[in-house]
This record gives sequence, C-alpha cells and structure tokens, in this order.
Amino acid sequence: MNNIISSIEENPIIAAIRNKDDIEKALESSVSTIFLLYSDIFNLKELVHKIKASDKRVFVHMDMIEGMGKDNKAIDYISQIIKPDGIISTRSNHIKYARDKGLFTIQRFFLIDSLSFNTAVKTVKSVRPNMIEVMPGTIPATIQKLSNKLSVPIIAGGLIDTKDDIISVLKVGALGVSVGKTDLWDL
Repeated sequence: MNNIISSIEENPIIAAIRNKDDIEKALESSVSTIFLLYSDIFNLKELVHKIKASDKRVFVHMDMIEGMGKDNKAIDYISQIIKPDGIISTRSNHIKYARDKGLFTIQRFFLIDSLSFNTAVKTVKSVRPNMIEVMPGTIPATIQKLSNKLSVPIIAGGLIDTKDDIISVLKVGALGVSVGKTDLWDL
C-alpha cells in the first residue's frame, strides 16, 4: 500500500480516463497511475490488464462500471478476477468492504458546502479509506483545511484545467491530482 502512495508522490499527475480514446494517450504518457472512470462488464478485465501490462497502476471506479452489480459480490469479482491496484467509490459501504478484503481504497467526496466537508471528515475517520479524492479539485483552501484535519492522503480531481491548478493544490497538501485533460498528463 505504501508503494502506491510513493508512486503518486513521485508522479502526482493521474490520468482520469473517461472514454476508450484516451486509453492509448494515457499509456503513452508519463503518468504512472490511471483512474479508470469508464468500463463495462465486457471490457473491464481487458482494460485493467492492458494498463497493468504497461507498468502503470490502475484504479477502477466501482460506481461507473456499466452492467455490474453494486453489491459486495461485484467487489469480490473485481478483487479476485479483475485484480486492479485498487478501487474508487463514493459509497462508504464499498470502501469499507473492499478495504476489509485487502484492496487499496480511494473514497471520492464532492465538497459543495460546510455540511459536505464535515460529513467527509466524519466518514474518513469511521470508514478509513486508504486515500480520498476531493472534488472539485480547484479548491486549494478547502483541500488545505481538509489535509490539516485528516492524516489520509488526498487526491484533488475535477475542474483541473491548467498547470497552475495542479501546482496550487499540490502546494497545499494534495498528494496527487486526477486530470482528464490529456495535454496535462506529461507535465
């Protein structure tokens, strides 16, 4: 698990893949970590193995796999058959179950107000994901405040459009930045 954190520390830009056209670009880029934000039950295994064969880490977003159940059996299947480096989910029950199964877990939080901020803090303390992703990623002051309250590594994601966006969130404590814009993958 520390290898994953070290890998993101060394290369904090994470390719957020939303469609099949971006897979090749991500594989050719210098990113070492890929968040797979699209897939279905027919292509998931192939995509994960292709990414891993390119010596890149891959995290599957459980909430975005088309055609797969959203229960614990889906997590068992992904863990035992697909074998990504870890999962991403907004669902606390997914994170808790996957972590108990030994998977590296990243819980995604959408911070829209102080209530969602406080809920995220409480959830992280009780569910204990390995890492969290905070969205939108363009809120450096909030990311700094969150990193002061929690010991879990933070990924910033969403609405990241420029190199300056990346630099500003890394400066305030984000471990990495998930970015969908392909031209930012090789910074």
